[in-house]
Amino acid sequence: MPELPEMETYREFLNHNILHKPITNVEINREKSINTGVQTFIETVKGANITFVKRRAKHLIFELSSGQFLLLHLMLGGLMFLGTSKNSPARTKQIILSFGELQLNFIGLRLGYLHLLNQNELDEKLSELGPEPFEMQRDEFLEKLERKKGALKPLLVDQSFIAGIGNCYSDEICYQARLHPLRKASELSDVEKNRLYESIKPVLSRAVQFGGYIDFPMYEGDKQTGRYNENTYVYEREGEKCPRCGWTIGRVEHSSHKSFYCPKCQK
Repeated sequence: MPELPEMETYREFLNHNILHKPITNVEINREKSINTGVQTFIETVKGANITFVKRRAKHLIFELSSGQFLLLHLMLGGLMFLGTSKNSPARTKQIILSFGELQLNFIGLRLGYLHLLNQNELDEKLSELGPEPFEMQRDEFLEKLERKKGALKPLLVDQSFIAGIGNCYSDEICYQARLHPLRKASELSDVEKNRLYESIKPVLSRAVQFGGYIDFPMYEGDKQTGRYNENTYVYEREGEKCPRCGWTIGRVEHSSHKSFYCPKCQK
């Protein structure tokens, strides 16, 4: 599932390529991917411009010139591709927004969605999300952490605790902080709590620089998106050598979560 770095990569790219261009056509191939009737959605979106693309947690928010918003969550398996009908991937597109010949394809939205919302509806939809990692101050993080007792992995992926982190980057953050992903938050020393906080932004920043880990191109010739997949330290690297100490990377499962970690570095 795309996490903060993937959605930030998409956001930056889209802001450079689709802003202030009239939406000339809207194609809906799966009605369950939207939250209104097909005709209402098309009539509202067609002819509008996207004035800005924001990110909130794992969502993208397309601001429309009409004053309304399109809220995107790709969920598991969702992807986007910007191109033309000539280079469009041979994949099922649930929604296509056209800007003249340019097309923004939403692929794999069987669990994901693109909802048309007004400001109040958007605020309500996002109201339960926790703070953004890049905006969260140390004191706020430590205060929230103080109230938690459970394991770090499920805590870091809890969107009400901190927004935008999922399975991949929670593992990478725990590795950076030298903490076992199943350590209890209540058992951390002050030094360890601070080390955890200090690991979040560098891990996410590095991932953004590498274009995230979802290695499906955003456009034809895209060599940036998904490069973090080749640069993870522990995620999906079970059996490989730890880049820090040379020990064998392991995997542990807890509830519905699997975590990759170094047994030597992350006690």
